[in-house]
Amino acid sequence: MLLSKAWASFEADKRIEGFSPQTLKAYQLQSSLLIGYFKDVEMALLDTNQLKEYLAISCKHLKPASLAHRIRFMKSFFRWSHEEGLLSKNPTSKIKEPKVGKRIPKYLTEREIEHLRESCHSPIEKAIFEFMFSTGCRIGEIVSLEKNHINWSNQSAIVRGKGEGKFILIHVVIYGLNAIWKVVMTIIQQSL
Repeated sequence: MLLSKAWASFEADKRIEGFSPQTLKAYQLQSSLLIGYFKDVEMALLDTNQLKEYLAISCKHLKPASLAHRIRFMKSFFRWSHEEGLLSKNPTSKIKEPKVGKRIPKYLTEREIEHLRESCHSPIEKAIFEFMFSTGCRIGEIVSLEKNHINWSNQSAIVRGKGEGKFILIHVVIYGLNAIWKVVMTIIQQSL
């Protein structure tokens, strides 16, 4: 089977399994790079050495975390192909991921935080900034936040976390809650 046909079947299978759209998009990119390098050959013609050569060329311009992601995709794709009977053996079974060092997270200084606060032009921008800053939520988590998931009395909210079906209880620092409350009250007043 051609790499492109196998990719289409793999993607459909992973979509059925409930993989997130972000994961599928990242896998799509990796499959395009793989197909671009090998020119959409028959999968059975690829062996471990060819895949290692591809990775060796890739690692010249990739950070270890990006290379590890590429390897995880390839291992998943070829393992699936083997399990589905498209390949007699898995050519990635002996390929190992690089060691990835732990990065120290970057943080904002008080001056940078104040600069961001001052750059908010509207109440909604200020509310979103204060909510993100006080909770550590991602923008996607804020966008999917439902109003009935905000508990004003105990200053908490239930947020859909990264991935499917994960919910996280967060406590909102008073600044974030007050900023949201002001926006909500403004919207209510404008609708009357």
